[in-house]
Amino acid sequence: MGICLSNQIKAESNFQTDTGLTSSSKMVSGDGPESSYSSSKSSSVSGPMTSRTEGEILQSSNMKIFTFGDLKAATRNFRPDSVIGEGGFGSVFKGWVDEHTLTATKAGIGLVIAVKRLNQDGWQGHKEWLAEINYLGQLQHHNLVKLIGYCLEDDQRLLVYEFMPKGSMENHLFRRGSFFQPLSWSLRMKIALGAAKGLAFLHSAEPQVIYRDFKTSNILLDSNYNAKLSDFGLARDGPTGDKSHVSTRVMGTYGYAAPEYLSTGHLTAKSDVYSFGVVLLEILSGKKAIDKNRPSGEQKLVEWAKPYLTNKRRVLRVIDARLEGQYSLVQAGKAAKLALQCLCMDARSRPNMDQVVTALEQLQESVKTESKKDQKHYRRPTKRKKPSSKKEPKNSDDRLVGPSTEQDTLLDRAAARTETGAPPQPPLTQSTDLGQTPNQAALSNPRPTNIQHRATEANRRKRAYPSPDNSLEKAEVS
Repeated sequence: MGICLSNQIKAESNFQTDTGLTSSSKMVSGDGPESSYSSSKSSSVSGPMTSRTEGEILQSSNMKIFTFGDLKAATRNFRPDSVIGEGGFGSVFKGWVDEHTLTATKAGIGLVIAVKRLNQDGWQGHKEWLAEINYLGQLQHHNLVKLIGYCLEDDQRLLVYEFMPKGSMENHLFRRGSFFQPLSWSLRMKIALGAAKGLAFLHSAEPQVIYRDFKTSNILLDSNYNAKLSDFGLARDGPTGDKSHVSTRVMGTYGYAAPEYLSTGHLTAKSDVYSFGVVLLEILSGKKAIDKNRPSGEQKLVEWAKPYLTNKRRVLRVIDARLEGQYSLVQAGKAAKLALQCLCMDARSRPNMDQVVTALEQLQESVKTESKKDQKHYRRPTKRKKPSSKKEPKNSDDRLVGPSTEQDTLLDRAAARTETGAPPQPPLTQSTDLGQTPNQAALSNPRPTNIQHRATEANRRKRAYPSPDNSLEKAEVS
């Protein structure tokens, strides 16, 4: 099995790419060579690579070479209902293989895979297909999508990936519907951190790898929302030796490419950092980097959002309203500040990806701390008995209390003394029953009126000074 390319395939045109779920257009400009040099590629995970030569598939023990028949059976003959994504490169199909032997199985049995089938024309598409194999075949990291294998048979070119059940970050941020619910603040920060770790791993490889096409559609999510970078078709080796940059033809996606790369074609790791800043801004705002459906002053997200990122209060205008305030203002300010640093026009002033990872890890830790505090705060009210919502009867309702009397006036005065802090009146002569309200107790045990008081006093005197004719008692009572 080998690579057979026609000399007649020379055209290079704008190439559409996809993560397996959605498509996005790339830009290609300039007439210069794709890269000013070629170099070797190594990974701290799988060991050093052999020298990379244009048009050659590097040997890798991490990948399986599939036959076209294998993948045809795994995808049920590439049935239309197996399609999970489409783009200018071709289509992506869902399939199943045995977990151990990687042979085709029946639908729903075994390991789920995503099979990217390339169109049969286009030199640029074939170059990106080769780059995908040579990078993902040599690099392994938990924040990079796993390339299981490939197929090159006659004019058929296919790539086989692990299946990512949650799709792309792009879908969760920008698509609406019951399947795509707004991501919480903590999930957004988790995804941003995972994607940053993937970029940091590439930049720390020897030689360095520049991703060159970092965007939300290339961030795939597994069942636990762990982020993995996909689509390495535009990846390039970074500068080596005393070189500060790689000179390339400008390629990438509009809205994400660094300004110095667009103007000069000079590619560095800081170009990826700028792209990360754009993606982080999309994560915070829930808005696309470029959207012509927005008002004229808001179509370019970076230009619109930058003035708000420097102010802790104004930054709220940028944060996605679908979060409904379920985030810390301090955390939002820190994330906005990090995005602004990544978007600095001077590439030298941008942080490197290791620094970005550290900042996001600290932010993630603060998210967990705030979450624990919130849980403690919300548990406290459950220990307290909620006040009764039952209202006391009003005096005006004669069906419950009856007409206003002197007793009501005394109760009102007692209530007023309680509110103003005045000393309470002596307790009532009879104890209140359990379950009675103070008003009910007062009504059932009223204070004696003046006439009752005088009669009581007369009885006391009568007992102390008895008279034969009871004249004192009669006089007092009458």
